[in-house]
Amino acid sequence: MNAPALAGLALAALCGVFAVLYLVARRMNNYGIVDIAWSYAFGALAACYALLGSGWPIRRALIAAMAAVWSARLGTHLFIRVMGHHPVEDGRYVQLRKDWAANLAAKMFGFFQMQAASVVLLGVAFLVACVNPAPALRPLEFAGAALWLVAISGEALADAQLAAFKRNPANKGRVCDAGLWRYSRHPNYFFEWLIWVSYFVFSLASPWGWVAIIGPMSILYLLLRVTGIPMTEEQSIRSRGDAYRRYQQTTSAFVPWFPKK
Repeated sequence: MNAPALAGLALAALCGVFAVLYLVARRMNNYGIVDIAWSYAFGALAACYALLGSGWPIRRALIAAMAAVWSARLGTHLFIRVMGHHPVEDGRYVQLRKDWAANLAAKMFGFFQMQAASVVLLGVAFLVACVNPAPALRPLEFAGAALWLVAISGEALADAQLAAFKRNPANKGRVCDAGLWRYSRHPNYFFEWLIWVSYFVFSLASPWGWVAIIGPMSILYLLLRVTGIPMTEEQSIRSRGDAYRRYQQTTSAFVPWFPKK
């Protein structure tokens, strides 16, 4: 199956899945489950491309494995976090309920459909790799895989450090500044972005691979300007106040760096 047909099939399927998910989320009264589905969807998308694509089988298997491991790790991490707080909803969605109160149902349904479309759009790196017939891996693909390994390890470490900090009752209400969080207010976001950079680097070895730049560019914009750092920090200020403001003054927002004195 060629690339446009694969992408069209994936988009139709995911829009249907996310429409059903919207109904489930509405019944649960917890729209935060869309984050779980969005994360898991990339693994499913890459597996679909790997199974139906016409490219070299080893390349298809490698990119699908990279996507599946990352997708499963992030999705499971979010599942534990979201369902661990259910029925309390993530603060970002509580805020969206307030912002969209006049037309919540329609806007939230549209939001879920946008999530489905974003999976296909961001997953173009998987697509171009899975239709590449070249019967050997190129240096860029080895470089992308190596960067992916560093990035997913960093993201997993950041998540583990934050979880350990929160488990300690003595830290209730405090700001996590331990481990990687001493050098970045959002090390998990930084390494998440690096994962998308690694997919882009990997895709550059394939024809039309440059179009996958949309992945790291879009994720960077979302993290820095939309649903990532801005919404997370607004919630942190609401819950931790001046303690978090002091943390902002001393610690890099994104790229890990030495804290200010």
